[in-house]
Amino acid sequence: MASDDKRIASGRWHPPGSSRSAPAVLLAEGKTLFVRLDAGGDPVSLGDLARTEISARVGRIPRRVTFADSSLFETDDNDAVDLWLSKHGKKGVVHELERFHPRLVAFVFAVVVLAGLIYRYAVPALVEVAVLVTPPAVTEWMASGTLLSLDQAVFSESRLPEARQTEILKAFNQVAVLSSRGVAGYNLNFRQGGPIGPNAFALPDGTLVITDELIELVDGDMDMIIGVLAHEIGHVEEEHSLRQLYRAAGMAGLIMLIAGDVGAAGEDILTNGAALMSLSHSRDAENEADRISVELMAKAGRDPRAIGRFFARLEEKLGLDGDSSFLSTHPGTSERREAIDDHAKTVEAGGI
Repeated sequence: MASDDKRIASGRWHPPGSSRSAPAVLLAEGKTLFVRLDAGGDPVSLGDLARTEISARVGRIPRRVTFADSSLFETDDNDAVDLWLSKHGKKGVVHELERFHPRLVAFVFAVVVLAGLIYRYAVPALVEVAVLVTPPAVTEWMASGTLLSLDQAVFSESRLPEARQTEILKAFNQVAVLSSRGVAGYNLNFRQGGPIGPNAFALPDGTLVITDELIELVDGDMDMIIGVLAHEIGHVEEEHSLRQLYRAAGMAGLIMLIAGDVGAAGEDILTNGAALMSLSHSRDAENEADRISVELMAKAGRDPRAIGRFFARLEEKLGLDGDSSFLSTHPGTSERREAIDDHAKTVEAGGI
């Protein structure tokens, strides 16, 4: 055999189940690999290529050749190993992608496209399934976790006087009692909005939050305040909030699936980002909640156009023009006010 030996690379040989090593050389005869110590003598490891595991090339990481008896040969000479493998019809896929940049770009592009398709089609489908099978205890847990994240990252304690909070809560209950969940299905909370400013939102278990800044924005107009809260009742009634929480969680999960371990800081960012994403809804969801606000306000004997007047106040106070959007996912305020006014006319005419 010695006359036909073909040297592949130098390295170190590790006996089976041992941490010690010795200088050695990897040789081949046809597709048979064997290791001989530098000190000479008979081969210490022997194996056919089909039964021998050769690690893929990744950068400059040493290659490992593992034989059937668990002995191991390790070498830094990646090029020599690749050359021998290529002569026997085998190539390192990882290294080829790493070395050939156009393929790497194509691979990254394929991952991005796949992620986009998952977000566009798979996530919404999974969201609908999740909504159908979610028990009430889970919505309570999700809502408490989201509110806790927002309290830690965004909100602070309300400075609204206790008497004013009680007054708003009493008026809110007069509308909530007319919803399918009733007064017991809702829990109204007051917060200072901080960076999100004037806002109100609903969580899937019926937890509602309204900020001091929103109450200040409407100059204490009770119909506007209750109209906004009736709008949030609409989101809960139609389970928009639950869907949005699942979408936000799905997005965070998709990012972690692609990026891998993002660390504690990254997880905090994704958690808080998912909580903030849950505050926005699709155009259809916003329009549906507007219609429910109109109907509940009319049933309670309040101004059914109050939610529309609220958007007019936003334009006036925040300097928004008629074609702008309060949030990027919301319809333009002028468009919403027109739809609200039309629906209010239908309700007042007895069409609902």
